[in-house]
Amino acid sequence: MSGNPLQAPAAETGRDAALPPPRERKIRHRRHPWRWAGVAVLAVLVAMLAHSFLSDQAFAWGIVGQYLAAGPVMDGLLTTIELTAITMAIGIVGGVLIAAMRLSPNPIMSRVAWFYVWLLRSVPLLVQLLFWYNLGALYPRLSLGVPFGPTFVSAGSNTLISPFTAAILGLGLHEVAYMAEIFRGGILSVPQGQTEAALSLGMTRRGALFRIVLPQAVRVVVPPTGSEVINVVKGSALVSVITLTDLLYSVQKIYAENYRVIPLLIVAVIWYLIVTSVLSAGQYLLERRFGRSLARTPRGGWRPWRQRGIPSEEAL
Repeated sequence: MSGNPLQAPAAETGRDAALPPPRERKIRHRRHPWRWAGVAVLAVLVAMLAHSFLSDQAFAWGIVGQYLAAGPVMDGLLTTIELTAITMAIGIVGGVLIAAMRLSPNPIMSRVAWFYVWLLRSVPLLVQLLFWYNLGALYPRLSLGVPFGPTFVSAGSNTLISPFTAAILGLGLHEVAYMAEIFRGGILSVPQGQTEAALSLGMTRRGALFRIVLPQAVRVVVPPTGSEVINVVKGSALVSVITLTDLLYSVQKIYAENYRVIPLLIVAVIWYLIVTSVLSAGQYLLERRFGRSLARTPRGGWRPWRQRGIPSEEAL
């Protein structure tokens, strides 16, 4: 019997012939009884926890509701948000500059940037805040003038560096070191050929960085940057040690007077949860905005047909 071996047979025989067409086959989903058992156990635990929260008088939910929108608490919340915004502005701008210095072919700039990142990431944030707050013990007066020459402006350190200024210096400079590494990773994720192509077209290295490389690195930078914003919100609670009236220090002053520690701490927890939830939602929207070119399924799987023009399974 002769014929083209690539040609499909006219009719199928045996077991394959008895199978229905693919569209008429019924798909039996695999059952997962242990998943439902785990859900039931988790539901029971959540119900027990909720009952404990609502029935325990120590939580004093009436006190929580009374102070949730109190004036001092809202002032502290505003200070926390202000600290976060200024810190992230300093961190992003300084992080881009330090990352560019680390990737610079100039060995002096590269080593200076490396030393800055190494130093600021090695010293705990609490120590840095205390150092800036007590800078007056090291330099009683700060001056501006010609090096080894006349002084034009001079003022006391305690006058210039208030608790708010010390918090900005500690949080901002600390965040620059972390954002520099985030931006460096984002820049390195862009293929080197992009920079070479830009340089071959006559662009300067600085222009290629800010106009070609950084826009492509944003997609990689957004997720860790969002996490850093949330970390700054939580880390700003450390400024309470330098008597700056943020959210935590505000509730501390209140429960120092009425001795209702747990209800006031719950107030702070609720506001931290609200702020971080809003920031997480914003991060999600930014990731979806900058990741539109990478089509994914709801479960996170790739859909390569959207990029290669291949029809999806639903269209077949």
